[in-house]
Amino acid sequence: MFEKSLPGGHTLRTIFQMHYYQQLSKISVCAFILLLLTSAVVCAQDPDDVITTDTSLVQLNIGVVDRQGRAVTSLTQKDFIVYEDGVKQTIQRFEPVDAPFSLALLLDVSGSTINFRQQLKLASQRFLDALAPDDRVAVIQFDAKVKQLAGFGTNREKTAYAIDLANGQGETHFYEALRFALRELDKEGKRRKAIVVLTDGLDTDMRNADRRTLVKAQTNEEALSMIKPLASSELTQILSLADRQGVSIFPLALPSGDPKRLPLPDPNIIGIYAAARTRLQTLADRTGGRLNEIIRLEQMALLYREVAASLRTLYTVAYQAPSERPRGKWHEIRIEVAPTDLTARTKPGYFGR
Repeated sequence: MFEKSLPGGHTLRTIFQMHYYQQLSKISVCAFILLLLTSAVVCAQDPDDVITTDTSLVQLNIGVVDRQGRAVTSLTQKDFIVYEDGVKQTIQRFEPVDAPFSLALLLDVSGSTINFRQQLKLASQRFLDALAPDDRVAVIQFDAKVKQLAGFGTNREKTAYAIDLANGQGETHFYEALRFALRELDKEGKRRKAIVVLTDGLDTDMRNADRRTLVKAQTNEEALSMIKPLASSELTQILSLADRQGVSIFPLALPSGDPKRLPLPDPNIIGIYAAARTRLQTLADRTGGRLNEIIRLEQMALLYREVAASLRTLYTVAYQAPSERPRGKWHEIRIEVAPTDLTARTKPGYFGR
């Protein structure tokens, strides 16, 4: 058996039987090698096997408000100027506020949400009613496992039925769910993308790691100083994946994860809950989304509708970042809009990859 590795992970294998040797005797060795290399090139260039990605394309979802805080939705591409590290960038793609989104709707069905599961489902279904008809929605639930209940689509009845099926208990694998959602969103191509997630933010694995960090904490101050929430490699990976696709994350933070409302606060619990909430806030801030804190469970439906309304006020611009830059360096993003009395809000920057 003759075996040759080809570009793209292909392997060319040819079994030479005796009658092939007889035929090959009529062909020069050089001609055979040329034939072999030609086959390799054709195989590697098969359109179905070539994957291209714009690894340095930076995509931004941008909200614009006037001095009274009212959303401005009538701007065009020429009204935006984008700076990276103080250098003006060329906008290569522009999407107006009415361009459709691909939305991953994440539902926390861990043990902490059992007592208000029906409210959770009804509020999520009302969220669907507030979306634009062409928005594509997928439903993903998470507890100890991550499960997609419905793929991306515009059939609202099918999506609402998937929400009604959501059920679970036990641990909270929040960051695993985010990673799963980002992988699914990647399949949606160049569409505008966002994640809307209802959770208390208390990921089980991260919570256990924080608890080990706080073994020696004696006071609230010690607990808060010992944990470095933004040093989490898991958080860094999620932010990096979101950056690559231009995904904005909108957490709806449940009151059960609020560090200010703990029934039996002690240093360890305060440290763990404060770190979890800081990470939720960072997910929103760094991706150009917004953290919505649920003070009362009755607010869930209202906040879902507010998130849907916020999505309808976002513009999307994309530009090609310089190709040769050191990895890990922070790149600051600044947006200017015309007229100058308007304020633009998007993610503050990203780390080079």
